[in-house]
Amino acid sequence: MANLKFVKMHGLGNDYIVIDLFDRTNSKAFAMVKDLKSFAKKVCDRHFGIGADGILLASPPEDRNNSGRMRIINSDGSEAEMCGNGIRCTAKLLINKGYSKGGKGKGLKIETMSGIKRIVASDGLFRVDMGEPRLLRKEIPMNGNAAAKAINESLQLKYTKVKVTAVSMGNPHAVVFADDANIDIDAFDIEEIGREIENHSAFPGRANVEFVRVLNRNEIELRVWERGVGETLACGTGSCASVVACVLNEKTGREVKVHLKGGDLLVEWAKDNHVYLTGPATYVFSGTVGV
Repeated sequence: MANLKFVKMHGLGNDYIVIDLFDRTNSKAFAMVKDLKSFAKKVCDRHFGIGADGILLASPPEDRNNSGRMRIINSDGSEAEMCGNGIRCTAKLLINKGYSKGGKGKGLKIETMSGIKRIVASDGLFRVDMGEPRLLRKEIPMNGNAAAKAINESLQLKYTKVKVTAVSMGNPHAVVFADDANIDIDAFDIEEIGREIENHSAFPGRANVEFVRVLNRNEIELRVWERGVGETLACGTGSCASVVACVLNEKTGREVKVHLKGGDLLVEWAKDNHVYLTGPATYVFSGTVGV
């Protein structure tokens, strides 16, 4: 048995076990993990493990011109393409460990399954260029006309219908406007409806689900059901997808403060068609786990 070092971090309560694979000793210990899915389930368990929404693997980049590489393993063992809160945590680790010179005002480039993401750190906040939103069904992916968009489209559930706007921010999202669906965002059973939409046959790769209450042209409230995790206190890609959906449905402007259970994020869908996400990343504690 070997001891694997980790750091517990979170972005507005969306928490992760971060494993530093720049560290050669740690990388050798991690190589002893033969079943990553089972390992993730074990250590993410909040009663019998460390407890987290997922694992972040921070490793050297494949391209030396970049700062690092991030992989995201959900608490159910599935792998996610991108995580807005996770990449801020990864950026903070790279800077604090001295693996990247992307300090205040300087940019980092982190490789992910959904491409290279650029991050600038300033005054304890991290501004992430999340790239361009993808709206065609084939890009999300969503069944139906591959070249069409799904904006405010009816989705038949077991007992009711809801209207969803589908957006990919490197991973698939189905955005539901709570007021339009007669949903009390504070009191409804998010697990029942969230799980059903996540696993709906319309989404061959499953979907993250966001329930949005529009407060005004510049603010929304959001509850999130994350694919492979369940309800989380915050979701970066979900916040971005929700703001894109708001703009597409003419409900808000293009710069919006997103209020989540874990705190606030700022999202801007800029004129260059890129979505920018700004928020904090926080250390909780460090430790070791046997593998």
